[in-house]
Amino acid sequence: MSTSNPTTSCNDDWSKNVLFFEYGSAVNPRMPKIGIDVFLPSMHQIAETKIIPLQLAHKLETSYAATGPNLLANFIHIAAGAALSTKTHASSQVFYVIRGAGFSLINGSRLDWKTGDFFAIPCAGEIQHQASEDTAFYWVNDQPLMDFLGVQPTKARFRPLYFSHEQLTTELEKVRQANLGKDKNRNGILLANPDCPQTKTLTHSMWSLYNLLPARSKQKAHRHNSIAMDFAVKATEGVYTNIGPDLDSDGNIINPIRADWVSGGAFVTPPGWWHSHHNDSDEDAIVLPVQDAGLQTYMQTLDIQFAHGY
Repeated sequence: MSTSNPTTSCNDDWSKNVLFFEYGSAVNPRMPKIGIDVFLPSMHQIAETKIIPLQLAHKLETSYAATGPNLLANFIHIAAGAALSTKTHASSQVFYVIRGAGFSLINGSRLDWKTGDFFAIPCAGEIQHQASEDTAFYWVNDQPLMDFLGVQPTKARFRPLYFSHEQLTTELEKVRQANLGKDKNRNGILLANPDCPQTKTLTHSMWSLYNLLPARSKQKAHRHNSIAMDFAVKATEGVYTNIGPDLDSDGNIINPIRADWVSGGAFVTPPGWWHSHHNDSDEDAIVLPVQDAGLQTYMQTLDIQFAHGY
């Protein structure tokens, strides 16, 4: 076995790059603010077939596309009869079918889908989507995490998952019946993966909840260290989320910012902020948050907290 013997030392060059900070001046550096951002359904109610990134890179001060530090959310529109390909170097990606029908070709397999279906895919090459009807997706992936680390995923960490609209509806109804008369903080089903037994999450990096907000109801505040990309599956006027950093002694959010749910729209809930859901309408509402909580759960930093208990 041979070894090289460079004749020139790199010590002087490398030492020019070092920095020093006094502890108190840098232990809590200024980071870009993660705020409450709203993305309306008009973004995907268009004629053109295209991917529409929910782009907040300018606020996050990243050189790559991002909606949050670890996640990129997108709307996708595919006109009836048209096709579109998606390609990402993410290790996890999920698709929710906002409307439409068609199929996707994924690593040599064909997946048929329709309105209300949801599927999760590990690292994959190019995915081809063919729409038989006017179609829109909500597509979230962890490409920003890969970009931050400067890596390309080389191994699928989980098997693909497909949740039909019928399955989601049936399981959500089971939870509704089981929780009748109970004051639950949330009233939904966690979408889980048998390949993530420790974290009990959708993928190794991502987490999702199919959450029912019944008519004339409120879900008390909670908070967590994961950022939430919330998609409104179903909502009418009078459904909203209150968001803020602090609670009063009664468990209500102080001076909350209101994010209205609009069917087919999305909004960002910042990490660490309290948020409560409210339905002042006469119709049930459903929200589908996607978070980087798979990663946070594994790191044991999620720190989910509930106002006055669960």
